[in-house]
Amino acid sequence: MGWFGLEGSLKSIPSHPLVMAGTPSPVPGCSKPHPAWPWALPGIQGQPQLLWAPVPGPQHSHREGFLPKISAKPKGCTGMEGFDIYRKVPKDLTQPTYTGAIISVCCCLFILFLFLSELTGFIATEIVNELYVDDPDKDSGGKIEVNLNISLPNLHCELVGLDIQDEMGRHEVGHIDNSMKIPLNNGDGCRFEGHFSINKVPGNFHVSTHSATAQPQNPDMTHVIHKLSFGDKLQVHNVHGAFNALEGADKLSSNPLASHDYILKIVPTVYEDMSGKQRYSYQYTVANKEYVAYSHTGRIIPAIWFRYDLSPITVKYTERRQPLYRFITSICAIIGGTFTVAGILDSCIFTASEAWKKIQLGKMQ
Repeated sequence: MGWFGLEGSLKSIPSHPLVMAGTPSPVPGCSKPHPAWPWALPGIQGQPQLLWAPVPGPQHSHREGFLPKISAKPKGCTGMEGFDIYRKVPKDLTQPTYTGAIISVCCCLFILFLFLSELTGFIATEIVNELYVDDPDKDSGGKIEVNLNISLPNLHCELVGLDIQDEMGRHEVGHIDNSMKIPLNNGDGCRFEGHFSINKVPGNFHVSTHSATAQPQNPDMTHVIHKLSFGDKLQVHNVHGAFNALEGADKLSSNPLASHDYILKIVPTVYEDMSGKQRYSYQYTVANKEYVAYSHTGRIIPAIWFRYDLSPITVKYTERRQPLYRFITSICAIIGGTFTVAGILDSCIFTASEAWKKIQLGKMQ
């Protein structure tokens, strides 16, 4: 109890419990003690001095400012900070080393190199190929476009002709549609260029003198093939296929009276770009033989045969670009993995160097 008022009119007012200077009091809900109250003054000659802390009443509302305000979350208590798994280490507790600096620089350069490599791969497109059994170009009407360019330097143009036949009963001698003959060697030779279509069934087309009005006695079938392709022309740098496998085939040194057989296996090919547009072409493998043919009536007139058959397997090339999430994952793996390995390496070197120093000082047994 405390006594307040003028002489002759003292009144008793309940007072606040005594607080000793320097005596911490625990804060409810926290294991850490609260620091000493700011109004607890130090005592004389080391003895604590007691102060009265009046409890404000209705008649003493002006004294409310004297009471301390205790925070609901005192400093040091756990809150959302307790979920922090990346605790910070003060700089005073770290020690820079010369070896660590070298490893850090090498680590950053290595990360930069890998980052640029991944960025280049992310920007560039890649070609993915797959195989399946199907006829990809169903809108072609069962036809395949053929482009042929061949030179016969020792055969006159009026003797050169193109014949087409297949297992569907087609037999065409002297095909002239979309074809052109260019004289060579002052008219002694001929260059034949033709664009025609064949059915998607086994068959053959051949360059011969069968369509000539008068058959020559000894036709010379030595030749050079400049181009033989099927379907649309594909000019893609990342696709290296056999679209013109007979390009540059040179038979000028062969027997002039020999026939030439080129056996072709045609493989349907589809190319799909980034926009989803598809182009249809055909690759082919080739085997050839050279021979002089005879029958019971004598030597058979030579020719240049292209015998073909279609493969049921279709090759599809698709343009793709690396997805963004895969690029981000790769970058995170590069950075995290590099820093982890570099940290382990630096720790091993630092531990070894400290152990060596202790050995030098004679502190290690």
